[in-house]
Parts: sequence; C-alpha cells; structure tokens
Amino acid sequence: MSTTRDALAHAFDALLQPAAFKDYGPNGLQVEGRSEVRRLVSGVTASRALIDAAIEAGADAIVVHHGLFWRGQDGRVTGWMKQRLSRLLAHDISLFAYHLPLDAHPALGNNAQLARVLGIALEDGVRFGDQSLGFVGRREAASARALADHVQATLGRAVTLVAEPDRPVRRIGLCTGGAQGYFEAAIAAGVDAFITGEISEPQAHYARECGVAYLACGHHATERYGAPAVAMQVASELGIEHRFIDIPNPA
Repeated sequence: MSTTRDALAHAFDALLQPAAFKDYGPNGLQVEGRSEVRRLVSGVTASRALIDAAIEAGADAIVVHHGLFWRGQDGRVTGWMKQRLSRLLAHDISLFAYHLPLDAHPALGNNAQLARVLGIALEDGVRFGDQSLGFVGRREAASARALADHVQATLGRAVTLVAEPDRPVRRIGLCTGGAQGYFEAAIAAGVDAFITGEISEPQAHYARECGVAYLACGHHATERYGAPAVAMQVASELGIEHRFIDIPNPA
C-alpha cells in the first residue's frame, strides 16, 4: 500500500490545523521528497541520528515535532544543517514538522498523550496560557512527592520537583516541553501542580510562594508521545506503514 506526499501533507494539515497557530517556524512539509510514500517514520526532533535511523528503516517520509527551520535562525546551510539536509535530499525523503499544532491537538497531541500516559483525566475544554496550549486534568495523589515519583517511574527519567512535598494534589496543569513561562497561567487556572519539561530560575520562587507544585520532567521525555500518535492515525487512514523511532535525549 502507498499514498502520495501531497495526500500525506493534506491528512496532517486536516488533523492538526496549522493555520490556526502563530508559531516559531513553518509547520507542514519542510523538505520535499519523493512523491510516493509507503513507509512513514515519526520522531521528536529532526536530528541527524533520527534521519540516519529513518534511512536505515527505509522511510519515504518523516514527521517530527521539532523540525529544521525556526524563526530568527541563521539561514546558511552549513555544519549540522548541511549534514541533515544532505541526507534527506540524497535519499529523497520528505520531512514534515508540526510544532504548536502537535502540542495542542485535544486527543493526539503531546499534552493529551502525556496525560493519557500518566493517567491524568483531562477536563474537557479547559485550557490556559497563550493560544490555549495548557491543559488541565485530575489525578489524585497523596502528595506532590508521590506524584513526582509516579511521573518519574512512568517516564523513566529524573524529575525536578519544587513543592511542599506533603501537600495533596488533585488538579494538574500540563504543558509539555519548554513551557515554564506558562506556570503563572496554570496557577491562575487553579491547579495544585504543574507538569512541563523544563524549569527556569523564577519558577522555583513562584512554586514556593504560591503553594503550587512544579514538576520539570524533561523536554524530550514529555514530548515523545504526540508525533507517533498522530503518525499512527494518519498512516492507518492512508494505508501505509508507520514506525516510531525514539532517539534518547537527556534534555
């Protein structure tokens, strides 16, 4: 079974609605490959390691959360950019990337899928933050420490917790990746804890002063579920093969 590159692009766009978002780079087809697509690979970031693994897997197209092109970056094709692009072009592989649209999808996006993995029941339609990227859900935890232990065991990586460790948790805000700037909006939304990927200096003070637990669980670790969920659905609709390739990242 196969489909076309254009049909694949249309299916992704129809599902993720990239035109609805103001983003940091182009969403959709970033590198044009062969017109026929039989095998799709999904991953988190369009790194050289992922591209090489996709070539080894016989991919015709790759879909990622973090693509190659970002607003304000150096536009020269040298160094790492040349290495990544040259591999895609030499093997005629298409690269699709969806950033904020992949975070925001209510069922298949990074936030929704992280909630599913962690056993957090999302509150229908309840969002917070810029472009409504933050989600709110419920999971009973005896303490912030217990929640952090659960997240750490589930994601398989260390969690940075800033909290009153014995304070119970019921309502949880989620915004994956580098969403530390959404913490104040999560606090305003009335959550007991906030789960994201990274932490910066101010958030530790907000957590201590506001009594809301902050869990930094890794940028990559919190964003490795959306791309394969979207790719699996689209591949099933179009009748093509799909494989998720996870390239470990400590960040």
